[in-house]
Amino acid sequence: MARMNERSVLVVLFDDVQSLDVTGPVEVFTGAGRAVGDPGAYPVRTATLDGGPVRTTSGLTLVPDGPLGAAPRPHTLLVPGGEGTRTADPALIDWLRTHGPRAERLVAVCTGSLLLAAAGLLDGHRATTHWAACELLARAHPEVAVDPDPIFIRDGRVATSAGVTAGIDLALALVEEDHGRDAALAVARHLVVFLRRPGNQAQFSAQLAAQTARREPLREVQRWIAEHPAADLSVPALAARAALSPRHFTRAFRAETGVTPGRYAERVRLEHARRLLEDTGGGVEEISRACGYGTPEAMRRAFVKTLGTPPAEYRRRFRPPAGGY
Repeated sequence: MARMNERSVLVVLFDDVQSLDVTGPVEVFTGAGRAVGDPGAYPVRTATLDGGPVRTTSGLTLVPDGPLGAAPRPHTLLVPGGEGTRTADPALIDWLRTHGPRAERLVAVCTGSLLLAAAGLLDGHRATTHWAACELLARAHPEVAVDPDPIFIRDGRVATSAGVTAGIDLALALVEEDHGRDAALAVARHLVVFLRRPGNQAQFSAQLAAQTARREPLREVQRWIAEHPAADLSVPALAARAALSPRHFTRAFRAETGVTPGRYAERVRLEHARRLLEDTGGGVEEISRACGYGTPEAMRRAFVKTLGTPPAEYRRRFRPPAGGY
C-alpha cells in the first residue's frame, strides 16, 4: 500500500529506447529521495510489455522489473524517447491509452511525446519534444499544440521535454514542485548539473538556434554580435560591417540564418545576460549595460517577455549557491 507522501514512478521501456532518457530522470528521482531523507519518496519501477529485457539505441541492455500488466498504478508514468518511438508496438500504444489516464502525472522525455500523442494523451495539450521531431509530432497529431522552443513544458498533469538531457531538467522541476527548491538543488549538486534550466529556456543557444550563414561576411557578423553584445547592433550598423545595404543585408541574413538580424541580436543579448546573472555577482544595472540593454528596465522587459521572470528573480532561482553544485 502506497504511503501518503510516496510518488511512485513507472518507466516504460521498449526496444531502441534512448538510455539517457531513462537513466537521467531515474537518477534525479532516486537522488531526491536521499536529499529529503526518505529513500522511498520516489519508488521507481521499470517495465516492458512482456517483462523481457530491451536493447537501447546505444546497445545497452536494460532488464525491467517486470511486465507492464503486473505494474501497480503509478503516481508518475514516464515514457522515454528513442528510435523505438517511430515504430512503436500497437500493443504498447493500447496500454498507454488505457492506463495513462490513471496516473497522476504523465511525463514524456524527448520523442516519448510521440507515444503519448499516438495514445491520444496529448490531445488539447501544449507539448514539446526533441527539435528534430517537432514537425513530425505537429503533422501527425494536429490536435496537439506543439511548441518547438522550450526545453520542457508542464500543462496540467502532462509534462513533456525536449531531447535527452532536458529530461533531467524536467525531473528536477518536478522534484522542486514536490519537495521544494532546496531538494532540487541538492540533487543538481549531486549530479554535478551546473544549472537547473528553466522550462521556457530555448532548446538551442542563440548560435545554435540560427543556422550558420553560408557567406563569410554574414558569418563574420554573427561572430561579431556574439562577441560584442553591448555594441550598436542596429541593422544599419551590422549592414555596414557586412558591406551591404541595410535592405540587402536584412534579406540575406534572414535567408541564410532563418531569423532577422534584430531577433538574432535579441537572443544573443538575452543569453549573455543570463550567463552573467548565473555566473557573476554583478548588479542588474551593470549587466544591462554590458549586454547592450542600456537600462535595467529594458533588460527586465526582455526577461519577462522571453523567460517569464524578471532578472532579479531569475538570478535568485537559477544561480548556483556559493561553492557551486
